[in-house]
Amino acid sequence: MLIVNIFIELCVEGCLRKNYCIFVAESIDMSEITVIVSLILLCTGASFVQRVCGFGFGVFIMTMLPYLCPSYGEATTLSGILSALQSLYVLLVLYRLVDWKRLILISLSFTLFSFFAIKFVASATDSILKILLGIVLILLSLYFLFVSPKLQVKPTKTLQVSMGALSGIMGGLFGMHGPPAVIYFLAVEVNKYRYMAVCQAYFLLTNIIMTFFRAQNGFLTPFVGWGCLYACVGVVIGSFLGRKVFDKLPTEKLRNVIYIYMIFSGIVAIVF
Repeated sequence: MLIVNIFIELCVEGCLRKNYCIFVAESIDMSEITVIVSLILLCTGASFVQRVCGFGFGVFIMTMLPYLCPSYGEATTLSGILSALQSLYVLLVLYRLVDWKRLILISLSFTLFSFFAIKFVASATDSILKILLGIVLILLSLYFLFVSPKLQVKPTKTLQVSMGALSGIMGGLFGMHGPPAVIYFLAVEVNKYRYMAVCQAYFLLTNIIMTFFRAQNGFLTPFVGWGCLYACVGVVIGSFLGRKVFDKLPTEKLRNVIYIYMIFSGIVAIVF
């Protein structure tokens, strides 16, 4: 309840500040409107991708979100909260399909490593983190383009722990902990609806954990509060559209487009 109370207080504070008041149009200048529209569009795209592919919210939104937020830490915090909301939205329909036993080891491993990764973010400079983000985006996209389709793994306990650790590091540093976890979930779930359900349960749980850690490090700010209130509109729109195409769209084509986009975004993050 502590994390919920903190978030509610920050949301209210963020919405009541003169510069970000929802109900007083004259207090919002064009630069703020641009940020709001960009947040909604980014969140719509990220929610659409995750609803179709089962993962990718953080991968998509973190390509641009650090440039819209006051700090890198706030960007990862906002991304995590919005991703949790998107997962909750999907789980309202699919929660009966979740095999919760599959989440125990991977979640415990994730929690330990994400704690230390978020501690590192609190002490590192934004410029270094954005360069690291760019490198990771490029490496991830190359991996999924050329290695992932040929990869065959067995759902062992060792795989759970190792993918949970890698997921925790990537989630804590970059707000994109889905790719390592997906390797494990694809190995244990053959049915795509069960795969979608267990993925969203994992993302909901782990994003709540990371939000708590980030709040302890001062990343849960009024900006995150009002940004979340606006961007959650994109969660609903993107999830609705993604559900419509989940059964019809060849996800491999969509994924390839996303990976190429990730390479471009990674180069931009490194250069600029």
